[in-house]
Amino acid sequence: MTEHRDHAATRPATTDDAVSGRLIAEQIRSGPLGTAPVPVSVLDLAGVGTGSTPGAALAGTTELARATERWGYHRFWVAEHHGMPAVASASPPVLIAHLAAHTSTIRLGSGGVMLPNHPPLVVAEQFGTLAALHPGRIDLGLGRAPGTDQLTSYALRRRTGGGADADDFPDRLAELRSFLRGDFPADHPFAAIRATPMVDIPIWLLGSSDFSARLAGRLGLPFAFAHHFAGAGGHTGAALDIYRSEFRPSDVLDRPWSMIGVTALAADSDAEARFQAGAGALSMLLLRSGRLEQTPTPEQAASYPYNQAELDLLVAIGRTEVVGTADAVTAGIGRLVQDFGVDEVMITTRTHGPAARLRSFELIAGQWGMAGNR
Repeated sequence: MTEHRDHAATRPATTDDAVSGRLIAEQIRSGPLGTAPVPVSVLDLAGVGTGSTPGAALAGTTELARATERWGYHRFWVAEHHGMPAVASASPPVLIAHLAAHTSTIRLGSGGVMLPNHPPLVVAEQFGTLAALHPGRIDLGLGRAPGTDQLTSYALRRRTGGGADADDFPDRLAELRSFLRGDFPADHPFAAIRATPMVDIPIWLLGSSDFSARLAGRLGLPFAFAHHFAGAGGHTGAALDIYRSEFRPSDVLDRPWSMIGVTALAADSDAEARFQAGAGALSMLLLRSGRLEQTPTPEQAASYPYNQAELDLLVAIGRTEVVGTADAVTAGIGRLVQDFGVDEVMITTRTHGPAARLRSFELIAGQWGMAGNR
């Protein structure tokens, strides 16, 4: 692994740096809409249900982005995954461009781009282009996992040159930030390269362990923890504690700014919510056992012949989910905000089709006190 240097720290701060940092901080720390206690956002994977198609899933994601914009959600992020029949969001920048063309106010971003899969200059140009087309609306969330299996990861990374390990993530991140800011030191090999368009945008580090928590803290960047799939066993609290203890003020943030991802599904009755959530739970079970399939229907989940080990896994998966009526779900989210002291919450909803997902986000928005129809 090469020695990591935060390139921006090698030269004195200028007035332009201060102005840019203030603008980025304002985009990160935007307050909630309406009477909501904290901003609530959306993480979507363009889920493909049994009997559907990736095209239909992407259309459903577009519909959800437009609806959640009307209902007052703060951000709408899409995640990079590869080789999964149940997920159609393989290319976040392409999907973000489409969503931006069909919305006008909601912040859009990646949750995340898996940086080791891509040359930093490519990511800088992609998201610089998005930010130039849609000023003040684009977030760049970054992860260090491949978002896929080892073979697909090799296919993605084998032409990117040396150091394609997740271990070189800090160096790739430093490169990416310098491409976005144009602040490589004069003696750096890439100092003569200019990313075009060059636009400084909010960067979030995403994590499911303490690695990104430490790095985000040391660099003074916002941090989002994947409570929705890594929150069992106290991992969420531990990672957030590390982030806060390691935090060093930067030109972006003067204090820690944290968010957690939460799996949540609301319906008009508790029974309906649990019925719809069964599809997503079975999909996770199949994925964790290596069976890559489209998301099953709730009916398939209800009739599935679970063995005891699978039932135990469902219980474990359910420990980080918030499922029920709108009252119950918003109360559960509120407890998570209080327990972990986070500044934002990002909801992901695992369902088979778009109708239950739309209804869930509508119910949560109304109960949480968001300012709709903006």
